[in-house]
Amino acid sequence: MATALITHAECLEHVTPNGHPERVARLEHVLHALQDLDLMRETAPLVDPAHLAYVHPQSHIDAITAAEPTEGFNQLDGDTWMSPGSVNAAFRAAGAVVRAVDLVLDEEVGNAFGAIRPPGHHAETATPMGFCLFGNAAIGAKHALEAHGLSRVAVVDFDVHHGNGTQDLLWNEARALTITSQQMPLWPGTGDPSERGAHDNVLNVPLPPRSGGTEMRAAYEAQVFPRLRDFKPELIIISAGFDAHQDDPLAELQWSTEDFRWLTRQLCGLAAELCEGRVVSTLEGGYDLTALAQSARAHVEELMEAAS
Repeated sequence: MATALITHAECLEHVTPNGHPERVARLEHVLHALQDLDLMRETAPLVDPAHLAYVHPQSHIDAITAAEPTEGFNQLDGDTWMSPGSVNAAFRAAGAVVRAVDLVLDEEVGNAFGAIRPPGHHAETATPMGFCLFGNAAIGAKHALEAHGLSRVAVVDFDVHHGNGTQDLLWNEARALTITSQQMPLWPGTGDPSERGAHDNVLNVPLPPRSGGTEMRAAYEAQVFPRLRDFKPELIIISAGFDAHQDDPLAELQWSTEDFRWLTRQLCGLAAELCEGRVVSTLEGGYDLTALAQSARAHVEELMEAAS
């Protein structure tokens, strides 16, 4: 089966001020890195507002829509900005993940990657933050549960920053297991192992600054993979942030491109073992453009290998 690449040009219309790390060039570099791969290319739809409502109250959806400026920028917090075009970009980003879930669960493709922005894993129930407006991965998980009737979905987030938004959005969802590895200490300051979810459905795996692939692989083998096997998900959603790379300017983990390749291969192998290979991946962080492009390509190449 094929691997789907789901994206939309409107994700490039979400513009941030000069010098902001979450910039248009991120997605441009990812798409350029993937342009020669034999992928099933899909256009991301605008998300149905009912799908946003899986995890966000209408007041949050309305506030984000109203916050889009007609010109210039609107700063929502110290890190999060909107420009003309940001709402449609965010709707396309969430729509890409929903579409990916549909394609994978309807067996039209083996797995899928959403090349989107803005990212989503820091957006909490009613709070945009950390460059994120809506919780893309959590929306995808809830869509799999509610629209497709799955009983168990796992979200694995390997972004260097803790996925506080996904944790918040799925905290009370017993059918969803949220697993995140992150540098600690680091913004946003959440992600302690004591944070376990309302139904023991959260696993946080802090990694110390300056640690590299050896430490990451040991942590995943000791904690993450056994927990996934115990949970037996019917779908694995990956929040694929590539800012744990040793060249990334926003953090201090020392992963290599090959570490992302290894981790993707392992997760796809577990998906083959547990849930017929069903994997949906969505782009989160990664701020060194070269490292981001190389790591995203390695990630997608492993998805393609697993789907073949």
